[in-house]
Amino acid sequence: MTETDLITAGENTDSTELSNAVTTDTSDVKTTAVTASLGSLSTMVLPELRALANQAGVKGTSGMRKSELIAAIEESRGQANGTSVNDGPSRDHGGSETAVSTEAPAAQEEQNDSTVEAAPRRERRGASRETGAAARTGTAEATESDRQGTAVDDTDTLQGSQSDTKTDERGPDAGSDQGVDQQGSGSQPRGDEDGEGRQGRRGRRFRDRDRRRRGERSGDGAEAELREDDVVQPVAGILDVLDNYAFVRTSGYLAGPHDVYVSMNMVRKNGLRRGDAVTGAVRVPREGEQPNQRQKFNPLVRLDSINGGSVEDAKKRPEFGKLTPLYPNQRLRLETTPDRLTTRVIDLIMPIGKGQRALIVSPPKAGKTTILQDIANAITKNNPECHLMVVLVDERPEEVTDMQRSVKGEVIASTFDRPPSDHTSVAELAIERAKRLVEQGKDVVVLLDSITRLGRAYNNASPASGRILSGGVDSTALYPPKRFLGAARNIEEGGSLTIIATAMVETGSTGDTVIFEEFKGTGNAELKLDRKIAERRVFPAVDVNPSGTRKDELLLSPDEFGIVHKLRRVLSGLDSHQAIDLLMSQLRKTKTNYEFLVQVSKTTPGSMDDD
Repeated sequence: MTETDLITAGENTDSTELSNAVTTDTSDVKTTAVTASLGSLSTMVLPELRALANQAGVKGTSGMRKSELIAAIEESRGQANGTSVNDGPSRDHGGSETAVSTEAPAAQEEQNDSTVEAAPRRERRGASRETGAAARTGTAEATESDRQGTAVDDTDTLQGSQSDTKTDERGPDAGSDQGVDQQGSGSQPRGDEDGEGRQGRRGRRFRDRDRRRRGERSGDGAEAELREDDVVQPVAGILDVLDNYAFVRTSGYLAGPHDVYVSMNMVRKNGLRRGDAVTGAVRVPREGEQPNQRQKFNPLVRLDSINGGSVEDAKKRPEFGKLTPLYPNQRLRLETTPDRLTTRVIDLIMPIGKGQRALIVSPPKAGKTTILQDIANAITKNNPECHLMVVLVDERPEEVTDMQRSVKGEVIASTFDRPPSDHTSVAELAIERAKRLVEQGKDVVVLLDSITRLGRAYNNASPASGRILSGGVDSTALYPPKRFLGAARNIEEGGSLTIIATAMVETGSTGDTVIFEEFKGTGNAELKLDRKIAERRVFPAVDVNPSGTRKDELLLSPDEFGIVHKLRRVLSGLDSHQAIDLLMSQLRKTKTNYEFLVQVSKTTPGSMDDD
């Protein structure tokens, strides 16, 4: 081998190594540039990414989200870079192209080497500056995206196709994906953590809002669960259903410290209604168990019976408002003993039937409370099948005690020293209890003392509506007591609700007069008391002529109706004092009303045929 051959071989070897080094450095520069350019993809909006993907040859971009578009562009560019890098060595080995000519001098080779070594440094510095700008831009856009919510999603939706619209409207998940994509693919860990934290907080807000909405739809809490090892205690009382919760009043009709909480789920599931008499059980706290500070009342964990029957039967009962009302056609006999002239006079002047709506119109100190006691005792004795309820509203405590001791019935009272809200709640719960009994086909008699004071309580307890009548009575305060009195009716399907209420007149209060005038035409029986007769110490101080019952022919036999008609004609010719004196004197001479009517038929001239 000659020196010329050795020199030529050495030059070829140096040329090959130099071209390999240049090719490798060039591929590194291209890879770095591609990576730097991909870092800025996250800062581009969806239409720009779709245009770039179409240029790169990616198909089906209309149905892709932003993250999918970036991944497709990266994959397309990666394949293109791999192809160009693999083709470089093949062309070098084929001898078709070389990076540096073999015939170039040594100075040119050194210059090329310095140029190749400086190029990656410049590219890396440019890529770093571009990456930093992309990071700042991504963070700013992520912050702006968090501030404006889903503004970017709305813009993309307007610019995209229909498929993109469906994709972007899927909810908070799509928004969170887009927010993460806008913050970069991995070069900004702090920005990603911030975005995920904000998205997490936003997601928690959505979850909390959903829980609150589900809680509002499902009612006030779920039912309390009873475990096998729990010790239960039986409870019983009247159910009081309020707006969003219910209680079992265990100490009467007023709220007490031992009331039992009932969830609205249990109320709806078992068809419970206000006024139901329920029995069940509550869980007894274990020894050493700390009571829940937020739970003031013990919840009902088991429901055993409703109104003395099974829970399934209570679901099938009819509604009180859908029952057919009729005129009273079955009489309640009040006559007991010969010396009880009060009930005997009422039987003659104002006969009462099952389902009657009667008013006892009385001035102060006319003996209305005594008349109520006599009526209650007479109903208890002559009509034991009737359920008697005496409701005392805004009365004196000593009268309540006297009524409880003298009447064999259910006495429900709220004395005058209690707030007006207690008066209204007691009256409402009592009448609802009576309705529940009527739904079962029972006959109920409610004695109310007095409806005028109940109207006062509603006037004081109800919020002002802006329409004030004379006497300072609010217009909305007259409806609830009228609803109470209007519940009285005789039911065609069976059962009845009789209400006998007292009404105060001549009290010197314009408000009492307004309340009485509101109820004056609602009753179908009226017993009027006279103060002047009471001042003469004549009891019962009944004004005979204005007292009476509508449709009394349905309660009396034809013969009895004719005799009573003759008696009323005789008494109508006298004044109120003479009429009651004559009637009382004749009743004292007989032992029963039947004997008295026979005597009237024999001694009174005229008959019904003469009319």
